[in-house]
Amino acid sequence: MRKPSELRALTTDELKQEEKDLRKELFNLRFQKATGEIQNPMRIRHVRKDIAKILTIVNEKLKGS
Repeated sequence: MRKPSELRALTTDELKQEEKDLRKELFNLRFQKATGEIQNPMRIRHVRKDIAKILTIVNEKLKGS
């Protein structure tokens, strides 16, 4: 999990790319869960929270500009 302070240092484009990567990872984790191959089921929760942090920070940046 990344800290919000680390995420705030990134640009909006970098944040959107990070979100895209996390969504791909989340899809793969859900697929692994469905097939019973998942190693760390808690990773799903961490990825979802990271996506939420990114979306919050993107909205903050958009409102601020």
